[in-house]
Amino acid sequence: MWKEEPSKLVKVFKFKDFIEAFAFMTKVALIAEKMNHHPNWSNVYNTVTIELSTHDAGNTVTAKDRALAKAIDALS
Repeated sequence: MWKEEPSKLVKVFKFKDFIEAFAFMTKVALIAEKMNHHPNWSNVYNTVTIELSTHDAGNTVTAKDRALAKAIDALS
């Protein structure tokens, strides 16, 4: 479940290993590029942390973030 913080949506994804985590990030990258809405994210071994906010709306959560979150959830 995405956690809504004051200026972003945050979710941590855990995978079996680095290869699965990286494959997930590749899929997210393709979706984000298509939507022209790119996440702030990090990867440490099997863990991917994604933060979503709309920078051009003053770093707030918008419909763009919710749409990307929904698309990301559909991958898992």
